[in-house]
Amino acid sequence: MRSPPARDLLLATLRLVAVDNGRNVLDARPRGPGSRWRIDMDDAMRANTAAYEQTVRSTLALAATLTDDDWDRPTECPGWTVKDQLSHLVGIELDLLGDPSPDIDVPDFDHVRNDFGRSLEAAVHVRRPVPGPAVAAELADALERRLVQLPTLDPDRVVTMPDGRDGPYSRLMMVRAMDCWTHEQDVRRATGRPGNLDAPAAHCFWNLFGPALPLIVARRAKAAPGDSATFTITGPPDFRTAVRVEENGRGAPSSPGESTVELAMDWETYVRLTAGRCTPDEVTVQVTGDGALADRILAAMAITP
Repeated sequence: MRSPPARDLLLATLRLVAVDNGRNVLDARPRGPGSRWRIDMDDAMRANTAAYEQTVRSTLALAATLTDDDWDRPTECPGWTVKDQLSHLVGIELDLLGDPSPDIDVPDFDHVRNDFGRSLEAAVHVRRPVPGPAVAAELADALERRLVQLPTLDPDRVVTMPDGRDGPYSRLMMVRAMDCWTHEQDVRRATGRPGNLDAPAAHCFWNLFGPALPLIVARRAKAAPGDSATFTITGPPDFRTAVRVEENGRGAPSSPGESTVELAMDWETYVRLTAGRCTPDEVTVQVTGDGALADRILAAMAITP
């Protein structure tokens, strides 16, 4: 984690409290279409908000089918149950609405490795005594409040992203869609209820993490100049892309074709590897070409903490 400190970065990323003429523009109180605080969404904000809404509503529909045993099932996020996944989403959305953070001491869990993780854990831990359906009801309420709030926000307003870089609020909504969808998939795998893999938010996942493949191949996997890697991902959604390492050692996108190595996998495998939900030996990847380079690439795929 680079500076600012993790706690400050969390607050900058998730709360995003901005003041305009003395008023918090993240205030989620209802405002009608004629209000001067209502702002027309641009295409990116509209599409990312729609993707966010779709996956949260899909998660809520999924939650309505869960049994008492389902809520307590472990997921691929260490230390988190199915209910914890929804608690996490509730916590972030309430933070973005400007609600007070939970006042609770988080124990020294093994899966909490730093201040950033401890901050995220607070919203989860405070809801551990709360029944799963009540947590789902909180998420449903937070979604409706957010859908009132979002048209009031300037899509071009610069905010801090989870990676510490600045970007427009419309891009933050792409991140929110991706994050909500990733946790929806965590719940679906844990409860044996697959679905929504080709959601609009799935494309947000690819648009955010696909561009990291050159860094993974060149810097993390230490491919040599002149080496190339082709990735064939089958879904839906389907993606085929390639990376070539330039003479300066940097990876760059290239056209798929004859490569030093080709890695073929299904979409869910790519998501699990990229989200750090599994290790390479837990999934099936078809490798053609340089097996040692493939091993290094697969070992370096995880991007999210």
